Amino acid sequence: MLDSKDSDSRSIHSHDSRSIQSESRSILSDSRSILSDCRSIPSGGDNDGPEKPYTNESPALNQPSSSSSSAAAVVAANPDFFATALRFLFCFTGLQVSYLTWGYMQELIMTTTFEPTTSAPDGKFPSAAFCVFSNRFLAIIVAIIAVRIRHGAVCANNVAPLLAFAPCALSNTMSSWSQYASLRYVSFPVQTVFKSSKIIPVMIMGKVLKGTSYPVSQYAEAFMITVGVAIFSIASKSSDKDTSTEIVGLLFMCMYICFDCFTSQWQDKVYVKYGRANVDPYQMMLGVNSSAIVMTTAGLVLGGDIPKIIEFFKVNPTVLQYNVITAITSATGQLFIYTTIKEFGPIVFTVIMTTRQMISICISAMLFGHAMTVKALCGALIVFGVLFYQIRRKYMARQSRPN
Repeated sequence: MLDSKDSDSRSIHSHDSRSIQSESRSILSDSRSILSDCRSIPSGGDNDGPEKPYTNESPALNQPSSSSSSAAAVVAANPDFFATALRFLFCFTGLQVSYLTWGYMQELIMTTTFEPTTSAPDGKFPSAAFCVFSNRFLAIIVAIIAVRIRHGAVCANNVAPLLAFAPCALSNTMSSWSQYASLRYVSFPVQTVFKSSKIIPVMIMGKVLKGTSYPVSQYAEAFMITVGVAIFSIASKSSDKDTSTEIVGLLFMCMYICFDCFTSQWQDKVYVKYGRANVDPYQMMLGVNSSAIVMTTAGLVLGGDIPKIIEFFKVNPTVLQYNVITAITSATGQLFIYTTIKEFGPIVFTVIMTTRQMISICISAMLFGHAMTVKALCGALIVFGVLFYQIRRKYMARQSRPN
């Protein structure tokens, strides 16, 4: 009896299922018919026109972005401009990174109190000469590679003898040594602003070595820079340093400026004597650093600095790393100098380096806690204002020259 009821129930259930499935197929067929009719309706509404194919994608997604296409069109229309802009960005970034890092590491090495040693009980790095040596050592390697790539040989194409580079190599070594040594007595911002006043000894050296005459306006500019440097130096005087100590630092800076000005003037004299076509910047870099490395090595040996340096590095191994970074950034900075001057000229290079000086002062003041008074800022503004005026004057003079 139960089996009969179950059989009837399954029969009824099977019949209902088949009925529902049949109705579902009918509804699905009707919906497909309606959808087909909708697709056949023209997209223009009541307006007759050709039938457009159906697609599941949105028309907006099928079209490229207007902003990206317009940017690509601008780049395609001005390829030379954007190529020049990329080269400028490369040179600007390379100079800033190289010399900002170099300046920071320079101050870190010479002003930080490290673990004291027997030969350096105050914890200060004992040898500014080694800093110069490490810079020249890596610079020689870079110069050899550059000359080999450019000329196919290191010494075969040298027209100027090595002795011709000796005077400027000596002055370059002494200027670098004075720059490092001065940081024991004056702050990096004072050093940076003070270096801007080297226009005066440059004019003196140019008059003595080459008989160059300068207009009155340039003497006025030199005077204003000197006034700005004096204001900045006096306003930045630290209360924890006595006057005699800071005078020693300023004397070192005067040595740096005089030697550095002689270096640039003598290099120009070598270019004139042997011809710029025969002595390119990389050969100049190789000649100067080759002579300088001999001088710095002799100074380290005769001064007895090598045992002191080895002892200091054993106790403070991080200082060796700082010297390596300083040497690398010094070498890359020189390469970027030559590249920038070659690609964009000395005026653009001067703008970049003047900007770098301003940035380095700000970085040094923030990281090493140098106080910047209002008077000091006014002195710095006078100096950099005159420098940018000089840049503008040179640019206008170049623009006014007949092509």
